[in-house]
Order: sequence, then structure tokens, then C-alpha cells
Amino acid sequence: LIRNLLVVMLMLVVGYMVGFRIQTNFVMAVGAILLLLAFAFSLAWVFAYVGLGASNAESAQAASFPIVAVLVFASPAFVPVASMPEWLQGFANHQPVGATVNAVRALMIGGPFGTETTKYVVTSLAWSILIVAIFAPLAVNKYRKTA
Repeated sequence: LIRNLLVVMLMLVVGYMVGFRIQTNFVMAVGAILLLLAFAFSLAWVFAYVGLGASNAESAQAASFPIVAVLVFASPAFVPVASMPEWLQGFANHQPVGATVNAVRALMIGGPFGTETTKYVVTSLAWSILIVAIFAPLAVNKYRKTA
């Protein structure tokens, strides 16, 4: 979690250097950072579970890539969901990375969906809690079996 905080801070500094500016207020920006950290924490449990099932670091990385690729590239992180094929839009609108991207974007820069910020934040938090609730016990159980 501390490493993720340092990465987020580094991204903010580099973003600032290339022209990114927070367009909301300090409280919302801190909320965005905390939301990112909650999501990173939840994904750490997913990848701990994947890593504990892998025979070595290379296979853990190979097993993790499809998860990351599908969630990130089928999200509004890079392109608007409306520009995606119809069959992909439903998934892009209802997956954890999409919810978190929309929430952080709304908390940092506002935008046309600023009135829906609460919905995005709650959805992102719900995803993070659900992921931890599923994968933390699975990872701990797998760790106990391998230790």
C-alpha cells in the first residue's frame, strides 16, 4: 500500500510537470487518492492469489496479464465507452476498473458526469470491498496450504 501511495504521488508530480491540474478541491483530490489506494489494495489480493498458485514469478506475471489487459483496455481509461463496440460497452460500464477510473476522474477534474460522482465513488468502493471479500480469504487459504 505504501509503494502504491508512492507511485500515485510520483504520477501526480509527473502529471503536474506535463500540465495536469486538479480542477476540483483538495478534499476531492485526497478522496481520489484514497479511492485509488483502496482499489490497489483489493487488486493486491487478486494478484497474491494468482501468484501463490503460480510455480514461479514468470508464470505469475503471465497469468496476471490477461486479467489486467481485459480490465484496463475494456474500460474508459483510454477511450470513451460510447466509442467502443456495443457488445463491449456493457462490460466496460460495469467492471471495477471502469468504476474506479470514472470516480477518480470525477474527483480530480469534475467533468460532464460531476453530478454522478457519488455513484461512481460508491460503485468503486463496492467493487474494492467485494474483491477483498472474495480474494483475501482465498489468498490466505492458499498461503496456509503452501506454507
